[in-house]
Amino acid sequence: MTKLIIDGKEIDVPAEYTLLQACEAAGAEIPRFCYHERLSIAGNCRMCLVEVKGGPKPVASCAWGVRDCRPGPKGEPPEISTRSPMVKKAREGVMEFLLINHPLDCPICDQGGECDLQDQAMGYGVDTSRFAENKRAVEDKYLGALVKTSMTRCIQCTRCVRFAAEVCGVPEMGATGRGEDMEITTYLESALTSEMQGNLVDICPVGALTSKPYAFAARPWELGKTQSIDVMDGLGSAIRVDTRGREVMRILPRINEAINEEWISDKTRHIVDGLRTQRLDRPFVRENGKLRPASWTEAFAAVAAKVRAANGKRIGAIAGDLAAVEEMFALKQLMASLGSANLAVQGGAAFDAKAGRASYIFNPTIAGIEQADALLIVGSNPRKEATLLNARIRKRWRNGKFKVGVIGENADLTYDTEYLGAGIETLNDIASGKHSFAEVLKNAERPIVLVGAGATSRPDGAAILAQAAKLAADIGAIKDGWNGFGVLQPTASVVGALDIGFVPGEAGLSAAQMAATGGLDVLFSLGADEIDVAPGAFVVYIGTHGDRGAHRADVILPGAAYTEKSGLYVNTEGRVQMANRASFPPGEAREDWAILRALSDVLGKKLPFDSLTALRQAMFKAVPHLMRIDQIEPADASAVRTLAGRGGAADKAPIKAAVENYYLSNPIARASVVMAECARLASGQMLTAAE
Repeated sequence: MTKLIIDGKEIDVPAEYTLLQACEAAGAEIPRFCYHERLSIAGNCRMCLVEVKGGPKPVASCAWGVRDCRPGPKGEPPEISTRSPMVKKAREGVMEFLLINHPLDCPICDQGGECDLQDQAMGYGVDTSRFAENKRAVEDKYLGALVKTSMTRCIQCTRCVRFAAEVCGVPEMGATGRGEDMEITTYLESALTSEMQGNLVDICPVGALTSKPYAFAARPWELGKTQSIDVMDGLGSAIRVDTRGREVMRILPRINEAINEEWISDKTRHIVDGLRTQRLDRPFVRENGKLRPASWTEAFAAVAAKVRAANGKRIGAIAGDLAAVEEMFALKQLMASLGSANLAVQGGAAFDAKAGRASYIFNPTIAGIEQADALLIVGSNPRKEATLLNARIRKRWRNGKFKVGVIGENADLTYDTEYLGAGIETLNDIASGKHSFAEVLKNAERPIVLVGAGATSRPDGAAILAQAAKLAADIGAIKDGWNGFGVLQPTASVVGALDIGFVPGEAGLSAAQMAATGGLDVLFSLGADEIDVAPGAFVVYIGTHGDRGAHRADVILPGAAYTEKSGLYVNTEGRVQMANRASFPPGEAREDWAILRALSDVLGKKLPFDSLTALRQAMFKAVPHLMRIDQIEPADASAVRTLAGRGGAADKAPIKAAVENYYLSNPIARASVVMAECARLASGQMLTAAE
């Protein structure tokens, strides 16, 4: 630790701190534009100037290290001033320079009310300018469907350039020209290809980069703000849902160091318009091959008639990707009361909940990736399945001494990988020590074996999972203080479903068997849109959008989207999280658990709860760890060894990617015009502005 005197206050700080960090640790406020805690230091805005006693001029605190400060003549600690007349004059001069060419169009700027330049001009600037020359104008750039540019406002802080290169791993932005001719642009003005480009808007300290879909939609002071979590993938990123009235206007990230740091993926941020379009807002009943609007009473009567005529063993339920734990628990109880053991969740066929929690969660944890020193990816493309987990892997890779091997699809993951092979034979070669990567894993102190949906979604997924678990055990990835076996669940519902036992019971059918011809007489689909149900079964669809599941349904019961209900989700690392209600379901739509409770009454199998609180109490009694919000219940590593002992024959076919189209992976995303535009750009149909 190093002693400093900051504004007359003595403080101990680590020697590796910058002066900016030291000043903030002492409680001083330091303005900045180019400096960002998660990006490399550029030192080019000069707004963070402070005075170092004995120095001839102010210094940029973001680029000046604590260890670079000299002690006083008698060995006294270095003195720093953040409020001296020299600092005040210097900051006013910097602000005056920054505003020379700034258009001052605050009334029509989308950053109005959330603009760092606006705030810091008020706090540290002056009310007049000595420059009378014409302002320069810069042509706006085309960056794709998500980021709108107004480059005349740009102050060349280069945050966007550093973010694209360092965090996204897609160095598509840069600066051209010098001096006052300097401009930030992309290569040949082509669309950005990163799945995290929406974060550019958050880190831009002025209005040069703003959100294209949100342009001129609302001002920040008009919006109600609700803290919630994201369900577009299995990570459960912390988000803030901003609403005006009943309408969700935008989604922004919240800081959560354990999961998403302060970033979110573009799908998380921009599916907002999908929450409004193609919504199911009333019940429907199919008559003569066509769906017609119906009342809740009619819809329930149609379901009851079919259920009473069916044998309990010929009734089943499949939960979709976005289902909360509460409604799956209610549906499980309803199925049990009907005498059915046919339960399944989309994407959960390869997992056995009885083996133990460690066999289906990401045991190293998301933040734990930063402690790992080797990684084997089996059947996963984390860039598409869990964008922010991929960013965390890249962050660890940039720190050095971290080798990544890939089995399956050979995709660009934004960091250096060693492509080992496409199929299960490569995994066997590593396990038997025939492959050179086996030594990398064995010599690593904390290796990770990551198994993704490309492997677990196959019919032989359980066998591949068992072989990966055996490899993890054999290379020493499971030991005291470290469990390196991790399953990357690409959807929000799977871990919660497995935790509550929403799986086939004794002699119960799997999802594929239920969807097959002649599998069932009645199928309850809880937003299960990714499974094609063969003709024959009577399908009751409880969901939010007119998507694949609704097209196949015989009765549609309109449910609530994740922003319209309070619900628990368990992320891929086993962390229990709560999504909070930010708005209300449209029309006659209701929360899913309430639909099931009302339906159970009509079926004569009344569920034993009348409120969400009572439902949660019953759920917590059955599965106690679900009450510990934002905590990970420690998983017994012996479950991985149990899984490893199961074996099984795996097909030698190449492991293919599980996510075919990143932007159109669920009903909300498929209803979004913005996501459709992004999908077109990603497929190469609209590469440049000219096209």
